[in-house]
Amino acid sequence: MNAAVLLAEPEPQIRGLLERQLSVAGFAVVGAGAGSEALSLAEQSSPDLVLVGNELPDSSAAELCRRLREGEPGRCWNREVPVIVLGGAGSDTIERVQAFERGCDDYLAHPFHHEELVARIRAVLRRTAPDSRERLVAGEIELDRQTRRVTVLGERVLLSAKEFELLAKLASAPHRVFSKEELLREVWGFRSLGRTRTVDSHASRLRRKLARSSAGPFVINEWGVGYRLLDG
Repeated sequence: MNAAVLLAEPEPQIRGLLERQLSVAGFAVVGAGAGSEALSLAEQSSPDLVLVGNELPDSSAAELCRRLREGEPGRCWNREVPVIVLGGAGSDTIERVQAFERGCDDYLAHPFHHEELVARIRAVLRRTAPDSRERLVAGEIELDRQTRRVTVLGERVLLSAKEFELLAKLASAPHRVFSKEELLREVWGFRSLGRTRTVDSHASRLRRKLARSSAGPFVINEWGVGYRLLDG
């Protein structure tokens, strides 16, 4: 599958040229002429990488990086999407430092060779791509074991350590029913099971947190047996 690139560039001729060159290089490109348009497209298209021109009509490159990283109330995009800033020919050290401080992953100043831009995009994508063994996807839920980051429909969900471990276990086979005894052994390390509400209480809290971002249902209780993550 081709990587999706969002190109925020104010000059139509430059934007059109870059779109054509990147498409030929194998990327799926969507263009924006302003920062506000780029943020809307970031919500709609969920790009794998964002290219930001230096001076957009409504935002500097550094400001757009900040907004992408910090997010905004009522809006949802991947705040960890990799960003490369395409600086102006006269860009200086201060502009570069500001862009990096506000969250860009790389900086390339005009004029540049097309081949170098493509190489930098691929290098950033390699660095930021999660290890497939560390990433679990179950329906609307995405879970990264390495960063312990959980999202539902792209919206971050904060979990406690045991809630995360319970979710990771359920997400490993989302339609399978895990018995309470199995979960107690493998998530909590219990050897003597006895009578405990540990699984039920954690499952209930996990269900509520996941449901805030989507209707679900998630963490389904199979009465008398255990839990599975997804219905169906």
